Amino acid sequence: MEQMLDYNTQRTPLRLPEYGRIVYEMIGQLKEIADKEKRTQQAHAVVKVMELLNPQVRSQENYEQKLWDHLFIIADYDLEVDAPYPMPERAGLECRPMPVPINKKAVKATHYGRNIESIIDLIAGLEDGDEKTALIRSLAIYMRQQYLIWNKDSVADATIFADIEKLSEGRIRVPDGIELSKLAHDANFSRPGVALRGGQPQRQGGKHRFQKKNHYKQGNK
Repeated sequence: MEQMLDYNTQRTPLRLPEYGRIVYEMIGQLKEIADKEKRTQQAHAVVKVMELLNPQVRSQENYEQKLWDHLFIIADYDLEVDAPYPMPERAGLECRPMPVPINKKAVKATHYGRNIESIIDLIAGLEDGDEKTALIRSLAIYMRQQYLIWNKDSVADATIFADIEKLSEGRIRVPDGIELSKLAHDANFSRPGVALRGGQPQRQGGKHRFQKKNHYKQGNK
């Protein structure tokens, strides 16, 4: 006679898989105990087993109550015992989370990011003066840094100023006379995912790498 195999994929899904199916079977047997006092004693024993199987729960606040909550959840809120904590309400634990709103507005300049547009909106609402000018200069320095990460090795200040006015849709006019600090000759702006080794960029996980020349070998020729 051919033996049928029992796969987990064919079984009832586990609500709390960190405890394993054996705990579910123990709780199922627990519900079949007729005597409430004995059922309560066995429930305490099962909670101890759950703590051993999921020791990281001890790092949480009120972890003992969480274990009892998990016991009731696995029992499908159908377990009458004298527990040290009240049974949690199904509605409170199984309600769907509120959806997180997503900003679907397209980013005007992806190399600057959406946050830059928010900062520009804030600066555009300020009155003209020294504070606004200082903020425009700080913004321009940061935008230059972002530009150099994703684009060329150099960029003119006028290009950054023009981008500020364009992204603000004319609400910001960069005052005359603003100058950005000079970049150091060895300044290096790496893209995310590119590590630096020996002062030179080296792409992580890639085959093509830019490495420092072997000066030691050259010096011994």
